[in-house]
Amino acid sequence: MDKLEDLRLFTLVAETRSFTRAADKLNLSKSAASRRIAELEGRLGARLLNRTTRSISLTPVGQSFFERVAQILAELDEAESAVANERQAPRGLLRVAAPMSFGLRHLAPVVAAFLDQYPEVQVEMDVSDRFVDLVDEGYDLAVRIGRLKDSSLIARRICPIRAVLCASPAYLEKHGAPQTPDDIAGRDCLLYTNMPTPDLWSFRTAPGAEETRTVRVHGRLRVNNGDMLREAAIAGQGLVHLPTFIIGDELADGRLVPLLLDWTGPDSAMHAVYPANRHLSPKVRAFVDFLAGKFGPVPYWDSGLTVLKGG
Repeated sequence: MDKLEDLRLFTLVAETRSFTRAADKLNLSKSAASRRIAELEGRLGARLLNRTTRSISLTPVGQSFFERVAQILAELDEAESAVANERQAPRGLLRVAAPMSFGLRHLAPVVAAFLDQYPEVQVEMDVSDRFVDLVDEGYDLAVRIGRLKDSSLIARRICPIRAVLCASPAYLEKHGAPQTPDDIAGRDCLLYTNMPTPDLWSFRTAPGAEETRTVRVHGRLRVNNGDMLREAAIAGQGLVHLPTFIIGDELADGRLVPLLLDWTGPDSAMHAVYPANRHLSPKVRAFVDFLAGKFGPVPYWDSGLTVLKGG
């Protein structure tokens, strides 16, 4: 007989404390089940079960063996389930959380294309700049931008996120362009309040260089939404430091002028994050792969921007 099936039989006997119930679950006779357990004990050279006419119990050796075998069988079942899921078509409700500006400007058409490709999936989205607790609130995954905090979530990097300091031509004509990061300190700046430290802007020279600069900035407008800051910058209200997925079109057509091109912002990226399940459901895996295919490794909004280093 197959050794794996003997182990499954043993765990059933241990769990049910009955040869009869264990044999029924495996479509065996009671005598066949008893014989196979005896053969297993013979191969191991140890008694696993105490048998009386009224009860069955595990010996100390049997208890230890049961705990290890049960874990092995559970992991095997899980591995088989994971492989089966890989072959299943994505289906069911997918709950996603995403930031507001990115969701409206870039994620909306991608979600529509995803629904076209996977007709058995339904998507429910929370598009806002609030922090969503995926586990407590029951979300399958989140799209997050910026440096990730340490957590129990699994994160897959989708693409880099680049930020550019800029201002409108009208603002620069009136106030002049800053030449160094230190020049920003006395200017009107437009502050994004969803950052941990919105009053501190950091810059560094070319990638790999040692020089970094952090500037404390001030401004009369503080907003928790990047699109509103972009519009304020276009209207000449001050300097703004925003990701190119928000201001790429305005940089390309001249409504905003890039500044301090010898300096870059801190490294940042977009990630898909999801709870640390032992294996992904087909719908989550499909959506994460879809995001990577649409946005990575070089996002389309950066591909034509010559203002970026290396662009």
